[in-house]
Amino acid sequence: MKKICFITLLLSLTAIISAQINNPVTWQFEQKKTGDNTYELTFKATIQSGWHLYSTNIDDGGPVKTSFTFEKPVGAEFIGEIKSNSKEIRKYDDMFEMEIGYYENEALFTQTIKTDKQLTIKGLIEYMSCNDENCTPPQETEFSFDLASASKAVVTPVKKDEVEKKNETSNRSLLGFFFYAIFMGLLAILTPCVFPMIPMTVSFFIKSDDNKAKARRNAIFYGLSIIGIYTLIGTLVAIIFGPGIANWLSTHWIPNLIFFAVFMIFAFSFFGMFEIVLPSKLVNKVDKNADKGGLLGAFFMALTLVLVSFSCTGPVVGAILVQSAGGAVLKPIIGMLGFSLAFALPFGLLALFPQWLNNLPKSGGWLNSVKVVLGFIELALGLKFLSIADQTYHWGLLDREIYLAIWIVLSALLGLYLLGKLKFAHDSDVKYVSVPRLLLSIAAFSFMVYLIPGMFGAPLKAISGYLPPMETHDFDIHKIIREEVQLQPNNTSTTAIQTTSELCSEPKYEDFLELPHGLKGYFDYTQGLQCAKEQHKPIFLDFTGHGCVNCREMEANVWSDPRVMQRLKNDYVIIALYVDDKTKLPEEDWVVSSYDGKTKKTLGQINADFQITNYQVNAQPYYVLLDHNGQQLTEPKTRDLNPDNFVDFLDKGLENFNKQ
Repeated sequence: MKKICFITLLLSLTAIISAQINNPVTWQFEQKKTGDNTYELTFKATIQSGWHLYSTNIDDGGPVKTSFTFEKPVGAEFIGEIKSNSKEIRKYDDMFEMEIGYYENEALFTQTIKTDKQLTIKGLIEYMSCNDENCTPPQETEFSFDLASASKAVVTPVKKDEVEKKNETSNRSLLGFFFYAIFMGLLAILTPCVFPMIPMTVSFFIKSDDNKAKARRNAIFYGLSIIGIYTLIGTLVAIIFGPGIANWLSTHWIPNLIFFAVFMIFAFSFFGMFEIVLPSKLVNKVDKNADKGGLLGAFFMALTLVLVSFSCTGPVVGAILVQSAGGAVLKPIIGMLGFSLAFALPFGLLALFPQWLNNLPKSGGWLNSVKVVLGFIELALGLKFLSIADQTYHWGLLDREIYLAIWIVLSALLGLYLLGKLKFAHDSDVKYVSVPRLLLSIAAFSFMVYLIPGMFGAPLKAISGYLPPMETHDFDIHKIIREEVQLQPNNTSTTAIQTTSELCSEPKYEDFLELPHGLKGYFDYTQGLQCAKEQHKPIFLDFTGHGCVNCREMEANVWSDPRVMQRLKNDYVIIALYVDDKTKLPEEDWVVSSYDGKTKKTLGQINADFQITNYQVNAQPYYVLLDHNGQQLTEPKTRDLNPDNFVDFLDKGLENFNKQ
């Protein structure tokens, strides 16, 4: 049931992402021969009603102007600059405090070229479009003119069917989008970063004031605080800082270590080491002004929940933040409102009726046992935050086998506790083992036994999303066997053939990055593209992350399928772009984003900006199949744990590539 819920969540996320992306400008290209060795290239932009495309002549400090970049081959002479053949509207813009030109409905541009060779002229158009309410992010469209076929006019639509499809889905009613967001908010509660927060909520409101009226008021305020934080602060942060803030919260070492510390503190509190109480000064103020103290505590509980949940709710919230940063204000507010409303509902109800657990024994009984069990769970799940920071910064503190060893020990200790063999300060003596405790102890020990093979390299597919990647495992018996088979002379076994992948050059960043299952590929787009051209293969572009739970699940459950492995190794050049890697690059590799104008200095920032700029998506995993011109071969794919669907995805991309 949990897997079904997660799959439904990701499918809903995919639908919403596609519904949010709007491209009101479509391009067509025409080429014709106008004289001896002279050609005219025409660029036609069709603009949706109500939208406008900025002109090619805008001073610095204004919006992104329409610009054309050509790859000028040897033997081609460009006569003059590119010209606009459409009427340009010019008006003074109060926001930019300058006169700005733009086009409506249609815009035509021409470039004259002289050459005596049959060349292919390629390049890139960068442009931005706006209406009266919002703007699209800066977008890019590639073009290609084959002068050998220029004896007659050739009109080439650029992904027109895909653009029309996206425009159609973007007109989905705001009410429908609101219900989508509600649905995702309910399912988000099942994520591993959110579910452990439930006992924290129970613990806080159990210890709150005995006055039922005040407790209910605080609980209602708690739920409203969650909604307010997500809707107001989330949208404001998106407008000010852009979509990168979601990635920062889920991958930067500071918030992750804070989240790790929060989980550890609550776990130790559940074990009875101490009680979490407000500072004495604040308690005195609460005594004088109970209203202020109670509401303040409820607000900070809500803020803690929102911050900790970012690591798992980041993909859906990030999709909304991308739209908000791009200029659309109303839709992100509605989306965040729907998501937070559903997200806050169970927590608000649980906070409103804490007596459901308050009626149980408070110490030395079943309630304390529940808290201890939850403490073990908090310890286990809290490691995920430390692992994310460790992976993104390459500290090497928490490799896979160390992570598993801790989980194995925690499972064993939990089993012993449930059997009454381990006792904490506030526990009562266990005179006999009840049936529920016995069943739970069996589950704990069974889980421990399940984890043990992982110490020797077993994939542990059921929990692969929560573990560090296999590449961090020092002793992988499966990898050792593969390497020994490869080293055997005259080895023609299937295993040896499948584990061999030819690369054109030594991949950049391979000293700290590695692909799963022994796959070979690149971690730099330009380098991978060059190899794809040399090998005449399409590109498998993988937007991934060290802290991406769904990425690890896809790699363990789908990539490991022999059919998928065979296609990835033989038919594609793999390019894995880590969007959360914190490695700082040399200054000559820094990139100034065309999306937000900021300088990207780390490998992850550059890759994340590449994804947002080109695909208007910042969720991972995100798989794109490309040709050598960077054009998509089929619709991109997100998390889908059905290997058959992924095989079809790869086959369709290869088929379309071969048709070219």
